Amino acid sequence: MRRATVYRYSLPMEAGVVLRNQRLKTRDGLLVSLWQDDKTGWGEIAPLPGFSQEDLPHAQEAARHGLSQWMQGASLTAVASAFSALPSVAFGLSCADAELRDELPQVLSTRCAPLCHGDPNELYARLGALPADAHGRKVAKVKVGLYESVGDGLNVSMLLEALPDLHLRLDANRSWTPVKAAGFARHVAPELRSRITFIEEPCLTREQSRDFARLTGIAIAWDESVREAGFTVQAEPGVAAIIIKPTLTGSLMRCRQLIAQAHAAGLEAVISSSIESSLGLTQLARIAQWLTPDAVPGLDTLDLMQAQLIRCWPNSALPLRDVSALEVIWQSK
Repeated sequence: MRRATVYRYSLPMEAGVVLRNQRLKTRDGLLVSLWQDDKTGWGEIAPLPGFSQEDLPHAQEAARHGLSQWMQGASLTAVASAFSALPSVAFGLSCADAELRDELPQVLSTRCAPLCHGDPNELYARLGALPADAHGRKVAKVKVGLYESVGDGLNVSMLLEALPDLHLRLDANRSWTPVKAAGFARHVAPELRSRITFIEEPCLTREQSRDFARLTGIAIAWDESVREAGFTVQAEPGVAAIIIKPTLTGSLMRCRQLIAQAHAAGLEAVISSSIESSLGLTQLARIAQWLTPDAVPGLDTLDLMQAQLIRCWPNSALPLRDVSALEVIWQSK
């Protein structure tokens, strides 16, 4: 016997969270709960405004349709894979299915590349206490491209000079022109550049980003490109990694394919969040520990919210909302 429930959640965000020039006051999404043969599985479907192809009403309708098929005996793995045009739906359903079938290991690691922001003294203390990754590096992340590229260059240089064992991942979200990218690089001394693990898509086009890597010696990573039609994972000069954001990418099967392709090409594959709830983040941490154990995932987004949901992130002090606080929007008969 099978049962399925879809819940809707809305979590208040911390003030000042801005995504692509729009303020995000709440994080809204769906939770899917499956039950079969005394086993349960949860999944999160949370399109990210400004980034996802689908919006929440569209995802909600698709989830209802997919779960109705599952209730009639269809394989949820096949159902999830059919939603390739709705990545958040494909990922959430496939995670619920993987939990239900005990495919998703329980072991998770709370290690993640922290976002560099806030009071400098507190930040330096936090970065200094970071554990090393599998390659002996202390890895943190800096968002760049929001302000002047010269200022970004000075800030990155300051961090690297102050903490000699620190390595940085930078995320530019394709925000720099080649001129601005060059301005950034001019303010990072050549001897520091090797400690920039990579910059995620510094320029608007892949060719401009490739030129940036070639001219500066700073490695790049593909992020948005991974989700574009026709993208092929392959080894390229100056390319160090691909970033996989499952909510924006698709089913667990699709994510596993990309990870395998990256590893076969000698690239690092990094699991990264799309501001999921604590339930979604714990699942991403389990996936990262399972499929990319040597890569530090990018999951430092929980503190952007004011509450946790269903499952706690280890050692988080944020209050937890349980299932009784959720709105049931669909339930199997």
